[in-house]
Amino acid sequence: MSKKKPRPARQVVLALEGLRVGYGEPVCAPVTVDVAAGEALCLVGANGAGKSTVLRAVAGLLKPLSGKVTLRGQAVDERSAQFRREVASVFDEDAWFAELSVAEHLELVARGHGVRDVVSVVDAELEAQRLTGAADQLPGSLSSGQKRRLLLAAALVRPRSVLLLDEPEQRLDPTGREALAERLVAERDAGTALVLATHDVVLLRALATRAVVIDDPDVAPACRVVDADEAARIVSEPVR
Repeated sequence: MSKKKPRPARQVVLALEGLRVGYGEPVCAPVTVDVAAGEALCLVGANGAGKSTVLRAVAGLLKPLSGKVTLRGQAVDERSAQFRREVASVFDEDAWFAELSVAEHLELVARGHGVRDVVSVVDAELEAQRLTGAADQLPGSLSSGQKRRLLLAAALVRPRSVLLLDEPEQRLDPTGREALAERLVAERDAGTALVLATHDVVLLRALATRAVVIDDPDVAPACRVVDADEAARIVSEPVR
């Protein structure tokens, strides 16, 4: 009788411990959860619940009110070389060089992160994001969906072991959302650790390993960690 192969140990990449975030006052209950390589953690909750604020703290862009976020056991510091090597992120901000074309921007990002064969890598990402025809355009001339895909391309054209995504499905058409889900599932299955805020139930069901329900601090003592099915049910509930 053949023996079952032991499951490989979880390699925790990011850990949130009693994380309280806000601007003077906490916007949500504390969050305690971790995410390992090859896992996807989704942040779900109502509009204004604090998902983006939590994600900004995870990205080192906002100092926690209390608690901590660690990357491989070290406090996150978005200025550190380790953090910049490992963490790619997409927020709802125009984070590009306005004077560079779409292709030039991606080439600059790729070169800055030590990518080899930059032209081939950028060409492949332009095709994956359906931006080949816009390669020579300036970012300001793109449609809202194209701008979103450019932000995604900039995160995916560089090496990363962690992806932080703030509602990446925003402004994408159905074809774009389907392509996004497939791409992020491939990232997860290749060993990337993902943390994303989302309202998209299809993306959540396809991708999530676990989810955190971001709750009001006056209602819950701590944000709940749930499985993907429970998170999908919560996201699908009608807004009252």
